[in-house]
Amino acid sequence: MAFAWGVEGHQVVAQIAQSQLSPKAKAEISKLLSLEPGSSLVSISTWPDEHATKITARWHYVNFPKDSCLYVPERDCPNGDCVIAALQQQTQVLGSKESDEKRLLALKYVVHFMGDIHQPLHAGYRGDKGGNTYQVQAFGKSTNLHALWDSGLIKHFNAPTNVLAIDLMSNKANPRNDFNIEPLTAAAESCNIAHENNFYPTRVVDQQYINHYTPVLKDRLKLAGERLARLLNTTFQ
Repeated sequence: MAFAWGVEGHQVVAQIAQSQLSPKAKAEISKLLSLEPGSSLVSISTWPDEHATKITARWHYVNFPKDSCLYVPERDCPNGDCVIAALQQQTQVLGSKESDEKRLLALKYVVHFMGDIHQPLHAGYRGDKGGNTYQVQAFGKSTNLHALWDSGLIKHFNAPTNVLAIDLMSNKANPRNDFNIEPLTAAAESCNIAHENNFYPTRVVDQQYINHYTPVLKDRLKLAGERLARLLNTTFQ
């Protein structure tokens, strides 16, 4: 299973969240980040990908059957090894009285997993490993659907991550009022997107597909950043 959003997507999510932190959350996060001088929400946002192990790799996604987005923990998250349970567990550690070192590690996971869970193919089909085995041609190159959503569509914007984050935050079209921060909510949304009839393109990704799903991708990035901020603000009340 490839990881979600790539470097650019995770950085955009973190930048959006950073701009919406409460004073208390900002202070608590700064205290934790001071353990690694020079680090920021943006710099730690990709840490879980860079330090993945066989066990933690399973924390980045949840796979659903092809005919349902109904979450069944015993089937979809055995032993708590999926992004829904991992995000819940790491949020608990972050808000606990554990050592600052453990809470900093939890912060790295929370920032990353909130991005992951909003990538539609991180709540995709078990049968094709979240689109990893579905080969397509996009932008003149061979790739797979998961990689296209991880980074291909974002790189097509051809904009620095800070510029993209500002652009997403300034876009007031179709405002979202649902800032439910429950991981299961985001996972179900992602699953439903991946289950749309036209989500799986023909083997060649055409301009119609790009035009249709670019706004969806931008919405998921923006919502991930906003929900991450709310989650952190709630955790550090």
